[in-house]
Amino acid sequence: MSDMSDINGKLATLSIDRPEALQRICHALSNQTRVDIMRALLKKSMNIGDLAETLNIPASTAAVSVRVLEEAGLITAETQPGARGTVKLCSRRLDRVEIDLAPESRDSSAFLTIPVPIGGYSSAEGIRPTCGLAGLSGFIGEMDVPGSFYLPERFGAQLLWLRAGFLEYRVSALDFERLEIEWLEISFEACSEAPMYRDPWKSDISLAVNGRELGVWTSPCDCGGRRGRLNPAWWPDLNTQFGFLKTWRVDASGSWLDGERISDTAIADLHLQDQPFISLRIGVSEDAPNPGGLNLFGESFGDYSQGLMIRAGYRFR
Repeated sequence: MSDMSDINGKLATLSIDRPEALQRICHALSNQTRVDIMRALLKKSMNIGDLAETLNIPASTAAVSVRVLEEAGLITAETQPGARGTVKLCSRRLDRVEIDLAPESRDSSAFLTIPVPIGGYSSAEGIRPTCGLAGLSGFIGEMDVPGSFYLPERFGAQLLWLRAGFLEYRVSALDFERLEIEWLEISFEACSEAPMYRDPWKSDISLAVNGRELGVWTSPCDCGGRRGRLNPAWWPDLNTQFGFLKTWRVDASGSWLDGERISDTAIADLHLQDQPFISLRIGVSEDAPNPGGLNLFGESFGDYSQGLMIRAGYRFR
């Protein structure tokens, strides 16, 4: 997997410019048994014997399939001591794969990646309960008290939630005098917010850049029922557990969400050169058709090991 173009947490981005990794992934997933193994590992790690028993296949078939998946980089297999010698404990390495079939048209320029902690916002506007923040070892401030969003400890937040309101992040990492920004991508893990968790529970979550709304994503639910893969042990089982990894993109042709066009807002409309930072505004309006709140996950909560992630493609002027 050394030639894979990009690995970000449990997301891998493949490119036809690097065909070896692409071909290995596609080959590994072309067999039903190997797909069944990926599905079986969704809930928990398993050794080869467990996989063979679960899928009702010979242990030799399970072992060969595990080796193919491991070589493709889709799973990891760690040797551990067992009751009868050693066993291979298998876990999913990737949960999502994106394939770039037009790398020259999309990424012909250089690009940089800017990770932003979810607690690193500059302002918290109109926050309404239910709301709160959580870190690796416990809650931050008081539950359902909007003022907790301005505590200094907020920078260590790994999960935050609100029923309504907006968070604004101001990020300065680009020299706009020397660089021409051709596209921006913003990704984060999020879901709706209800007491404990609830499915269905729709929420219209919007993203604006420099005051221009890129579009609205309607989250279907406040996700629970199983533990988030990264959640610390102290986090209660009955609370929100995980979200959906969403990727927003704005370029010369408009704005996109997970590859689907959502608005005509283009990169030129953002006037990036007019101020020394990029403003990101994420949240839920009280008058939205589905005002179902927001949970925003950091790199140590939920299912994806990332917080707020910004990627920018650029050319030198």
